[in-house]
Amino acid sequence: MNKDYFKSLELPVIAAPMFLISGPELVIECCKNGIVGTFPALNHRTTEGFEQWVIQIKDSLAAFEAETGEKAAPFGVNLIVHATNMRVQADLEICVKHQVPLIITSLGSGSSVG
Repeated sequence: MNKDYFKSLELPVIAAPMFLISGPELVIECCKNGIVGTFPALNHRTTEGFEQWVIQIKDSLAAFEAETGEKAAPFGVNLIVHATNMRVQADLEICVKHQVPLIITSLGSGSSVG
């Protein structure tokens, strides 16, 4: 995690990653308004689709910053690290590949993805 992403936040507010609710549109709007937007990786049903969401978020935030000159808040992904999640490693690789600023782990030990 790059801590510089978080130095510009006026308030340390994170929009919680809500199952079946949080997606790219909500994350993007949160970030544009100074709130760290997050979503569960499993809200998209495939790793390929999850990667497309990450790209959509990154592209939209870059466009916002280019158009306005304002820095958007960072975004994050919630990885379910429970043993039943067969996608955790593939989704983690997507997060690393695209340099997702914040990774939240739940339903298990985050040390399993370290």
